[in-house]
Amino acid sequence: MDEAAPRRVRGSPACLCVLCGLPAAGKSTLTRRIVGTAPERGWRAAVVSYDELIPEKAYYTEVEEDGLNLTDMHTNWKSYRQAVLQCIEQVLEQPEVVVELPSNPLINGAAWQPCVQALLQPKEFHTDGMPLLFLLDDNFYYPSMRYEVYQLARKLSLGFCQVYLQCDLETCIRRNQSRPKPIPVKVIMEMEKRLEFPNPQKNPWESQSISLNSTNDVSNSDIQRVMELLSVALNNPLSPAEDNSEQKEADRLKCATSAVHQADQACRRLISEAMKAARENQVPSKHMRVLAARLNECKATFLHDLRKRFLQEVRFLQEENISVEQVVKNIFDDKKNEILSQFIGNHKTV
Repeated sequence: MDEAAPRRVRGSPACLCVLCGLPAAGKSTLTRRIVGTAPERGWRAAVVSYDELIPEKAYYTEVEEDGLNLTDMHTNWKSYRQAVLQCIEQVLEQPEVVVELPSNPLINGAAWQPCVQALLQPKEFHTDGMPLLFLLDDNFYYPSMRYEVYQLARKLSLGFCQVYLQCDLETCIRRNQSRPKPIPVKVIMEMEKRLEFPNPQKNPWESQSISLNSTNDVSNSDIQRVMELLSVALNNPLSPAEDNSEQKEADRLKCATSAVHQADQACRRLISEAMKAARENQVPSKHMRVLAARLNECKATFLHDLRKRFLQEVRFLQEENISVEQVVKNIFDDKKNEILSQFIGNHKTV
């Protein structure tokens, strides 16, 4: 391939489109419809499928053996998500190496190449300035996950938009079960509890967002809405200029993430103490697994609620100088002792 073709990538208008929703909500189906329609508008489109780019182990490596913990999944998943965004940035900033395998070892190079090839081939149909669409296909169940994409779009002066596929839990589970490698049902159920769909009223940076009901097949009118959204995003790239409101939003998300991480570590210590107390009180092994699952479920719910409170009430963290350790002690510790007492009867809790 001659060197001129890849270098056309950087000079073209581009848009990062986040497709979010539960597993099996219809995101991949929608991307295929968009890719098929894009040429009619003179656009190139590439599907950035996180499921294909990121190894399956990333989802479950740090899920605790005795209970599901989406907070662990979110933490472990973050480094992989950032690696994907780094690859996209490389495509736009260094198009001369766009056809090479990504240098980041976290990314599946074999799955990445089709993404960039979709932007470069067939080159005889490409012209300078031909718009590029990056369709990011993942669950993106927390706003902080989507905000990372928004930050990249701001940095590179790209268009940014979001499409939320709203599909009922039962339909997602049914569709998921028909897949070759279905996701555990419990993971989908827990994700449904924690999913925070785009909310422009709360997050102004999510203003370019639409919601589609994907319980049934996506209609042609739905596709038209998506294409119009993409057109608006392409024609209105974000500005990299400093903006106090955006910086405050970034600080708020960073502060909440840090606080929840601290709370998670404190909860882990309390759970470890509880499990030790249960062993000392000779709780049967089959009951120990149930106890661990109950405690981890309680922790996940507590952290989810805490995170929402931190995001909604900034003063709760900043102005009132709240100790995260004390919040955990006052709330989670009581719930932990209540659960533990059900397993060791009248024995003294830790």
